[in-house]
Amino acid sequence: MVYNHTGEGNEMGPTLSFKGIDNTEYYRLADDKRYYFDYTGTGNTLNARLPNVLKLIMDSLRYWVEEMHVDGFRFDLAAALARELHDVNRLSAFFSIIYQDPVLSDVKLIAEPWDVGEGGYQIGQFPPGWAEWNGKYRDCMRNYWRGADSVLAEFAERFTGSSDLYKNGNRNPTASINFITAHDGYDLTDLVSYEQRHNEANGENNQDGHADNLSWNCGAEGPTDDKSILALRQRQKRNFLTTLLLSQGVPMVLGGDEMGHSKKGNNNTYCQDNELSLLDWKNADRQLIEFTSRLIHFRKKHPVFSRKNWFIGRPFRKKGLTDIAWFRPDGSEMEEEDWQAGFAKSLAIFLFGGGLNTVDQENRPLMDDSFYIIFNADANAIDYKLPAEKFGRQWSKIWDTADPDACTGEKGQTYSAEGMVRAEGRSVLILVSSRS
Repeated sequence: MVYNHTGEGNEMGPTLSFKGIDNTEYYRLADDKRYYFDYTGTGNTLNARLPNVLKLIMDSLRYWVEEMHVDGFRFDLAAALARELHDVNRLSAFFSIIYQDPVLSDVKLIAEPWDVGEGGYQIGQFPPGWAEWNGKYRDCMRNYWRGADSVLAEFAERFTGSSDLYKNGNRNPTASINFITAHDGYDLTDLVSYEQRHNEANGENNQDGHADNLSWNCGAEGPTDDKSILALRQRQKRNFLTTLLLSQGVPMVLGGDEMGHSKKGNNNTYCQDNELSLLDWKNADRQLIEFTSRLIHFRKKHPVFSRKNWFIGRPFRKKGLTDIAWFRPDGSEMEEEDWQAGFAKSLAIFLFGGGLNTVDQENRPLMDDSFYIIFNADANAIDYKLPAEKFGRQWSKIWDTADPDACTGEKGQTYSAEGMVRAEGRSVLILVSSRS
């Protein structure tokens, strides 16, 4: 929902609706009323402090809930709606009126938690009841899978729900809307195929859209016939999707990513009503669609990947295991200095299925299998020693992004505690130890 601006631009025009109805009662204007405050990058900003603007927004939202039966909303540049005089205020009239509304207070509310004005980057600052697009998750995961240095510590924070952003605000992991790509910027295929934007078709001399996309083209810019590069790009797409669907929080998949859609390197296609934006179902990547489908079913089957509470990191009485643990390739748990190793691009995560610390619909303790996941963003294969027997006597491989045929969620090759398993370069390997 785009309530932060209209298509009427700045003082240079055009005049289409609100400017002609009552300019001063709809827009944020400078002291010289000829000019507009632009917190949105479009030339104007609607003034959500004013009663008539708030009524317009609320009437529109209620219509979509009561008449169209939508489940919730994602608010474009939501920080602009929460500005009072100039600063973003979590106690603003916009938030207050939604909380007080008997219809809207019960629907899903998702913020794009920034605008382009000063102090507009408000990620983690929205009030309870709101979820947020987690741009820090997007940037971290892009950096990790392109092989950036010194990313492990933040990777762990983002993978586990970004408690640094949301826990102190009395929210749970579902406050984090995790995503790799969105309608703005590259799609997934272009993220692994281009390092430079290619927006020539937009008619702005390739100056529009973000210049730094934290992308990696896997060795060639754009289309290529090199089979090794094409195979690596497919693996990277599987890595991104697997990471996204296994992370704590709410995963958001851009429509078209699951079928290999490409915008040919254009990262600002809002003005392209053509094949750059339209999905080509005839030539869809059926293997990637099947992979994504299996991945979604795998996540839904195992509640350990969608916790409602934060990890606590303390041993549970049964087996004395923590709900989560982190491991080095030698099978020992990670120490403080390991998180600071700039060269390290690989780590393993143990998720204890008996440590969910919640109950099911029949008020019984919710249990799941335990998982050992190896993330390897290094170009080289790494041999991992599995952890001690207390974490699991036997492990079965159920997912390996290095081999799409091994991504089934079904048990394959088995390994004993403290045995060795190889994680291929740039891959995600998932092992399961069934609950006893």
